[in-house]
Amino acid sequence: MSKKQLSAVFVKMGDKVPTTKYDPNVNQDELIMKQQRLIEKEIMDSIPLVGDKEDFSSLEGEYDGDDIYKQKVKNLAKNYKYIRRTRPDGNCFFRAFSYAYLEKLIDDREEFNRFRELAAKSKENLVALGFPQFTVEDFHDTFMEVIDQVGKHHSVLSPGAPAGEDLHKVFNDQGNSDYVVVYLRLITSGQLQRDSSFYQHFIEGARSVEDFCHQEVEPMYKESDHIHIIALSTALGVGVRVRYMDRGDSAEVIAHDFPEGSLPQVHLLYRPGHYDILYPH
Repeated sequence: MSKKQLSAVFVKMGDKVPTTKYDPNVNQDELIMKQQRLIEKEIMDSIPLVGDKEDFSSLEGEYDGDDIYKQKVKNLAKNYKYIRRTRPDGNCFFRAFSYAYLEKLIDDREEFNRFRELAAKSKENLVALGFPQFTVEDFHDTFMEVIDQVGKHHSVLSPGAPAGEDLHKVFNDQGNSDYVVVYLRLITSGQLQRDSSFYQHFIEGARSVEDFCHQEVEPMYKESDHIHIIALSTALGVGVRVRYMDRGDSAEVIAHDFPEGSLPQVHLLYRPGHYDILYPH
C-alpha cells in the first residue's frame, strides 16, 4: 500500500495525518516513515482483517458528491447484493480470495473434496520446485487446518458454531489468516515459475520470473496485479471475476474473468490498490 493510499484511508477514518512544522534539522525521510507507521498502526487497530457482510448500498455512501463513482456503484448494484471489506494492507487480494472461496465451499461438498485433494498435494509440488521443505510444511499444515475447519461442517455430526462464524473467526485471527495468505503466495509463485515461459511476457523490465516472485509475490504486504490473479486461479482451478472500478467515462464497471472463459466462483471488487469481496444476487 502506497503512502498516498495509506493517507487516504487514514483521512477517511475521520482523522488527519499527523503533521509537524518543517524543521531543516529533522530528517524528513525518517519523519515520513514515522507518519506512515502511525497510519499503518491506526489501520491495524481500527479495521478488521475481514469485515462483516454489508448491504451493497453501504458502498454508495462512500462517494457522496462524486457522481462518477456513484453511477458506477449503481451499475454494480444490479448484479451484487452484498459487499465484505478486507483490510487494506497489501494482502487484500489473497485474503479476499481465500475467504470468499472457502465460504463458498461450506455449501459445496463436491468442490470442497476436489480442492482439498489439490491443496494436500500442493506441498509436494512446491518442494519439487525447490521451495524449502521445512518452510513449506509449516505454512501448509495451517493451510490444511483452515480447510478442514470448513470441511467439518459437511458432517451432520459436527457440533458448534455455524460454519460462517467459524470461518470469520479464523480469518480475523492474525496468525491463521496470515499463514493462509503466505501459503497462497507460495502457490502463486510456484505456478509462475512452473510456467515461466508464459508468464515472462507479463513482467516489465529485465527481471526474470524467479526474481519477480522473490520481490513481488512471496513477500507479505506486496500488492497483487493481473499476473498474480491469473497464476493463482490457474493453479487452483478456481474461476475469479474481478470488477474494476475506476474513473473511466463508462458507467459500467468492467468485469475480467480469470482464467479467461472460466465460470466465476469468486467475485471481487477492485478499486485502485485494493480488493473487497462481492456477493451476487
